[in-house]
Amino acid sequence: MRGLFVVAYLTSVAIPVAAQQPAAADSAKRDSVPTLPELTVTVTRQDEKILRTPNAIGVVGTRDLQGAQAGLGLDESLANIPGVYVANRYNYSLDQRLSIRGFGSRANFGLRGVKVLLDGVPQTLPDGQSQLTNVDFGNLERIEVLLGSSSSLYGNASGGVLSMTSQRPGEGPFSQSVRMEGGSFGLFKIGARTMGRSGPASGTLYVSHTNVDGFRQNSATDFTQLNLGGNYLVGSKTDLGVRFGYTNAPEADNPGALTINELLTNPDSAAANNILRKAGKDVSQGQLAFTVRQYNDHGHFDAAIFGFSRNLKNPLANPPPQGPGPTIGTYIEIDRKVGGLRLAGDQRFGSGARGVRLVGGVDLQRMRDDRQNWRADAGVPDTTILKQQETVTEVGPFLQAHWNPVPAIAVSSGVRYDAVNFDVEDEHLSDGTDNSGSQTMSAWSGNVGVALVSDPRISPYVNFSNSFETPTTTELANQPNSTGGFNTSLNPQRALNGELGVRGTVGKVTYSATGYLIRIEDAIVQYREVGGRAYFTNAGKVHNDGLEFGLEGRVLPELRLFGNYTYSHFRYEEYRIKNGLAVDTLDGNKLPGVPEGFARLGLRAGPVKGFALDLDHTIATSMYADDRNTQLVDGFKQSSDSTAQGIGKGVTNLRISWEGQVGGAWVRPFVGVNNLWGRSYVSSLTLNGTFGRVYEPAPERNYYIGGEIGWAARRQD
Repeated sequence: MRGLFVVAYLTSVAIPVAAQQPAAADSAKRDSVPTLPELTVTVTRQDEKILRTPNAIGVVGTRDLQGAQAGLGLDESLANIPGVYVANRYNYSLDQRLSIRGFGSRANFGLRGVKVLLDGVPQTLPDGQSQLTNVDFGNLERIEVLLGSSSSLYGNASGGVLSMTSQRPGEGPFSQSVRMEGGSFGLFKIGARTMGRSGPASGTLYVSHTNVDGFRQNSATDFTQLNLGGNYLVGSKTDLGVRFGYTNAPEADNPGALTINELLTNPDSAAANNILRKAGKDVSQGQLAFTVRQYNDHGHFDAAIFGFSRNLKNPLANPPPQGPGPTIGTYIEIDRKVGGLRLAGDQRFGSGARGVRLVGGVDLQRMRDDRQNWRADAGVPDTTILKQQETVTEVGPFLQAHWNPVPAIAVSSGVRYDAVNFDVEDEHLSDGTDNSGSQTMSAWSGNVGVALVSDPRISPYVNFSNSFETPTTTELANQPNSTGGFNTSLNPQRALNGELGVRGTVGKVTYSATGYLIRIEDAIVQYREVGGRAYFTNAGKVHNDGLEFGLEGRVLPELRLFGNYTYSHFRYEEYRIKNGLAVDTLDGNKLPGVPEGFARLGLRAGPVKGFALDLDHTIATSMYADDRNTQLVDGFKQSSDSTAQGIGKGVTNLRISWEGQVGGAWVRPFVGVNNLWGRSYVSSLTLNGTFGRVYEPAPERNYYIGGEIGWAARRQD
């Protein structure tokens, strides 16, 4: 039925737009690469030239997001930013694992440690967990990434910030495009975008449907996404906006991680328990937001009110505390309601270059989860084992100041206070225990940074900041004794960050180099599994130190070369685990899930007579899958037939596209080949998985082919 709806929609929009007066696609604009001094970012909660921000920031533009990419995940574009590591699980039941300077590396599902925004609306919950359910990667035109501790800007879980912007209307009154692709392992995706402007009003509508059979057993998925955006300009100083997103994903099978023997013998298999217990998820989520921006002579004021509803049905392979058996697993059902309010002002005081600019406001967010855990037989729930209502409330006022004591120096500093209250009401009292309770976790966060902005060829900067990160409700609810309530012994982790960097543009070459030291206290880690289910503790001290290098240049007007290298020296400085009467000391062990060295090289050629070619090659060192550093994934320095192979000496992706005019419409056919040389490797890990189930393999050589057709009505001047 959903497929018929999508086809009907595409047919209805395609027929009438064919009669519109067409205009050529702006391929030059799509391929434009602004020089660094001209680049403006908003991820710092203000519109600012990137040279004036004393932070490492990466930006991905439209061509690298939409060009000939498949539009299925973050790994397609963010790997071009040094310091960002994205591991594709090829498992739509779980989000890709995103790590920024080690923050988020522990996530075995969803995203942790990173604040995620879509069109300015948080996709991060008040407990710090982020989800990409309402993000359609085929509808993005820009991603900004702020690296490093930034709780003073965004509060809880700000080891980094990921800010995504959806496609916005062009200058013309109307445009319509339809895109379709298919490929290996049953991939089929179709999407349609409608955009228009009329006087003070503008709007976009994007709807897509995706099917993937998956290259492994029990890895099929099926989901439909709709994203709508509209803006209305009242007078010349007030901009009203609305954003709505809805995703329905009734099928997302979970193949689970493999042991080393399963990986080497049959990497396209699934864990037997995941098949027998029907592991996967059925999720639907809708989000609605209203925004207003009021301009004045000194800046602007912003307000946003938003909310979303999520319904999750999640059969797991984990056995329940009672009733074991080959088909007996756990079934989780969550009914989630979230509401929030964001108020902010950006005002300049004083005149001239030395005027002070203040950015301040408050973030409010509240989440309520009605959680019920069941004993399940082959994915069918039969007996309630936990039922509770979980409520999380976050309040975060903040203030940032920006000042130029002299024209060549930009100074930024700020402070924020966050209070996150966790409340749980136990509704399953038949076990004779009431596990209800409440706990508030709070912290002050600050930052100070200085940038030298006199010469765009070399612009050094330095900053110091701190961050804090609470456990998520899922981490709190997973207790080793399988009782209800929250784990009251799990505390928030805190981090101090020092960063020194330089960036600039010399001729046609743009470069960046950054070094940082991060000291984490009470790091939240998954360190043990009981009955196949993970629970969490605070690991003491972690040192995350690293270097990041990026380089990009235009050899010819039609040829752009780029490269980046990330060195990550992440270690447990102090980590002790009680093991019965003994204590295991893991001091000095490497942080699992992140390679020590990671590099990407690539080129973007064209367009030449409409043809464009994208080529990138990624290499990585080895990494561990567990805190004890016993399960290794080989890198380019090691190779063994009896161990898991990682990216190692390289994985190559190739994309070719053409863009031109056909019959009054613009068309862009494309083809992509991933893992060009057909390597067998592990792309992601389930950290500290039980019984050695940690390896998540990538498919060997795979392809997709598709095309996009569009029309645009000319403006009548």
